[in-house]
Amino acid sequence: MIAITLPDGNVTKFEAGVSPMDVALSISEGLARNVISASFNDVIVEASTQLTEDGNLVLYTWRDEEGKKAFWHSSAHILAQALESLYPKIKLWVGPAIERGFYYDVDLGDDTISEKDFKAIEDKMLEIARGKHEFKMRSATKAEALAFYKGKNEYKLELVEGLDDGTISFCDHDTFTDLCKGGHIPNTGIVKAVKVLSVAGAYYKGDENNKQLTRVYGISFPKQKELSEYLSLLEEAKKRDHRKLGKELELFTFSKKVGQGLPLWLPKGAALRERLEDFLKKAQKKAGYEMVITPHIGLKELYVTSGHYAKYGEKSFQPIKTPKEDEEFLLRPMNCPHHCEIYKSSPWSYKDLPKRYAEFGTVYRYEQSGELHGLTRVRGFTQDDAHIFCAPDQLDQEFKNVIDLVLYVFGSLGFGNFRTQVSLRDPENPEKYIGDVANWDKAERAIINAAEEKGLDYEIVTGEAAFYGPKLDFIVKDALGRQWQMGTIQVDYNLPERFDLQYKGSDNKMHRPVMIHRAPFGSMERFVAILLEHTGGNFPLWLIPDQVSILSLSEKYEKYAQKVLNLLEIDEIRALIDNRNETIGKKIREAEMNKIPYMLIVGEQEEKDGTISVRKHSEGDIGTMKVKDFTKLIKDEIKQTIKEFNV
Repeated sequence: MIAITLPDGNVTKFEAGVSPMDVALSISEGLARNVISASFNDVIVEASTQLTEDGNLVLYTWRDEEGKKAFWHSSAHILAQALESLYPKIKLWVGPAIERGFYYDVDLGDDTISEKDFKAIEDKMLEIARGKHEFKMRSATKAEALAFYKGKNEYKLELVEGLDDGTISFCDHDTFTDLCKGGHIPNTGIVKAVKVLSVAGAYYKGDENNKQLTRVYGISFPKQKELSEYLSLLEEAKKRDHRKLGKELELFTFSKKVGQGLPLWLPKGAALRERLEDFLKKAQKKAGYEMVITPHIGLKELYVTSGHYAKYGEKSFQPIKTPKEDEEFLLRPMNCPHHCEIYKSSPWSYKDLPKRYAEFGTVYRYEQSGELHGLTRVRGFTQDDAHIFCAPDQLDQEFKNVIDLVLYVFGSLGFGNFRTQVSLRDPENPEKYIGDVANWDKAERAIINAAEEKGLDYEIVTGEAAFYGPKLDFIVKDALGRQWQMGTIQVDYNLPERFDLQYKGSDNKMHRPVMIHRAPFGSMERFVAILLEHTGGNFPLWLIPDQVSILSLSEKYEKYAQKVLNLLEIDEIRALIDNRNETIGKKIREAEMNKIPYMLIVGEQEEKDGTISVRKHSEGDIGTMKVKDFTKLIKDEIKQTIKEFNV
């Protein structure tokens, strides 16, 4: 007999060899019908896996993230089988589940896949799914795995050659076999709806020096209704695509001559960025931050000292050589080493701490061209970076203060739906991290304690820490239900050690400060992209480039329109005049398309009465009023959205 412990703490005895599905059946038939995957002692297993020892069992359904992962991973197997049957010369590489759906990377040889082929692939997948074929795992020796792929698939052969004997397994269903670690649904029949979403090029092993393969993206669901809802969501997402809106609203552009992944901010986009920066600067000043400015390059040795070069050297741009022998600079990949040197430039006492340095610092990282995506994945981006150097006994309060600042930013910009993740190191892979284990333990405890005290909804994830310290990540859910990792706060005992940072304590001895890294926006580029898609371009009134469009009924009322504009500008309301020789209907339509929050119509009656006729974006007419009353309306609306940051 073995003891199985469920998440609620209930412990039940079963005969050795019981499966997760058997355990589910012992609870209820309804649960068993919905179970599609499981984990045992924190290891993902099949619902049919035989359990032979005591342990903790978690049962997953479609509603669980791990359940969806198993569902989409299994669907990737079905996709691969369908592709093999339709393209006999195909060679498979890998096919994982991703955040929304799955993909499979394949070498099609002389064949190609385009959108016209999607329906045939989907039909074949559904045909396979209806067979209700069981997913069956089996172990294999390395020699058996090599023999299976020899002469047939060089990609899988190379994959097998990198594996250790005794760790290799295959998954079989129907007539299809694939190299696989596991994590499947019980059978193909659970998949009821599929959609091939797109195809793209993907370099083998993600290296642009290797052959380009074809990546086929798909998604699947246990009900057709859920697929229909998802496709509707995709259509809405296309309308909100920040690349499309950024062009329509004249916020940013890209140029092949400037270089891939290097955004150019247009006047309206630059003004929007400037308002975001001013908003955060004002809150930071109240919170005791000091603004600093550091160079866009640094000696390579700076990043060797920090550890960034060893960890991220391959993702950095190539060093910049100077005429001086052995002198090399890097475009900075991180701001923190520069801030460490600013701290080190002066002697400090415990009475001076904490020191809080903030900078909107642009950094540069070489992302492969296939990974670039609008503003969300670029090669040059500006971080709203700050680094706090504090005494260990100040760490708890400083960390909580940063949480307050992040919550203020989110609240002012309409990101009320979020969760947090405490990212810890993986104790099984110490080589991924730098620094003393005792310091890591202190840093991790500090983050968990702060999250607890602030009442955050958080989960602990092992293995997601930065190489120099654990962190608290904020994951925001946007208007379409998509999740984005945005603000982050990190505790770091290691860079102060590597840069030999010190302060004199009350005991007159030298001590090591603790460092907090924080960026509420993350990067200005990615934040604007997410904000664009979250709002659909309907930015908060305080942030939007043009708050008001004054629409004159004809050129006779241009002077009055200019008078209204002057009155608005006195109260710092951003407005423009549309005095084109167009119908008022066309002017209104274009103002609506440009997402301008308010339209003020001026004509004979308005000029006579000294009033304006007000229309609100997406709502229509809201009445006639004096300019001073409209000004108050605007200011009250802004005050409701953005309040003063209270330290």
